[in-house]
Amino acid sequence: MKLGIVGLPNVGKSTLFNAITAAGAEASNYPFCTIEPNVGVVEVPDPRLKVLGEMFHSAKITPAVVEFYDIAGLVKGASKGEGLGNKFLANIREASAIVQVVRCFDDPNVVHVEGSVDPLRDIETIELELILSDLEMVERNLVKVEKLAKADRKLAPNLDLLRRVKDVLEAGKLVRTIDLTDEEKNYLHGLNLLSDKPMLYVANIAEDEAGSTELNDYACRVRDHAAKEGAEFVAISAKIEAEIAELDEAEKQEYLEALGLKEAGLDRLISAGYRLLGLISFLTAGEKESRAWTIRRGTLAPQAAGTIHSDFERGFIRAKVVSYDDLIACGSLAEVKAKGLLRSEGKEYEMKDGDVVEFLFNV
Repeated sequence: MKLGIVGLPNVGKSTLFNAITAAGAEASNYPFCTIEPNVGVVEVPDPRLKVLGEMFHSAKITPAVVEFYDIAGLVKGASKGEGLGNKFLANIREASAIVQVVRCFDDPNVVHVEGSVDPLRDIETIELELILSDLEMVERNLVKVEKLAKADRKLAPNLDLLRRVKDVLEAGKLVRTIDLTDEEKNYLHGLNLLSDKPMLYVANIAEDEAGSTELNDYACRVRDHAAKEGAEFVAISAKIEAEIAELDEAEKQEYLEALGLKEAGLDRLISAGYRLLGLISFLTAGEKESRAWTIRRGTLAPQAAGTIHSDFERGFIRAKVVSYDDLIACGSLAEVKAKGLLRSEGKEYEMKDGDVVEFLFNV
């Protein structure tokens, strides 16, 4: 999972990035302090792995990971080269989804590039630049396909689709709002359009609001906007996350409890990202290693095996599967087998989150 963190300058993007990746990206109170995209690889919190590691006496525990890209603040006209322009819009195209950080706090000591705090205006500014950048790309592709379609009638559907997408973009709407067939989605996926990517909105709230059960007015506006789009939403205090990142595990839990938080913002952010992209994790366990593997919901057993090694998919015979909950309830793999809870699944088996699996295959 690759998540690109975007937003206007000085909304807390780099502070949040530093907190969740400990990558040390520069975070200063002036626009464009992030010049190159910073990349951080973060482990996905999964308490199941520790339990499996102890049960199987694993020498190594390997969690799934998320890649975060911190991209320079965008401004009006970015799609036309303003600020740092198209270079940074291109960086977003590498992400699976976009995390848009929106400032939802008042602080006279932190300059806002527009002079005031207005979350919906800021969202509109960012998304308009995504739309304009996409429009330029679609227009270029449209010219190419129009020429090719004169000699190849099979391209007519692609031509019609590009024209429809162009109309939507010109109307100021996001590509992901269009109702598309699976075939159309696959075609557009190849174009890697920015406004077609799933969006996760992060409301960056003040420190003293981090543990509150009620959102401030700014954050409520972002939450409602996300709900209308069918996007994900998380409210986080970037400053609090930065403080949490400096604590050890015991101190972290004490601090979270003191704030009235059940989990850190990173955990909630990753969970939202998994939901947004329709991801789940299956698990493998043994003496050498207990490990989590990320796949899309609906993935069949052979394809899941292929995430471990391509040979596993090519030579797939069957999968020996037990649910994590059943395994823990039984206390051992031997007891799972004794109770008949270890299943043998074939090529049509759809993997479930928390499946503990061993793949059998021919070399």
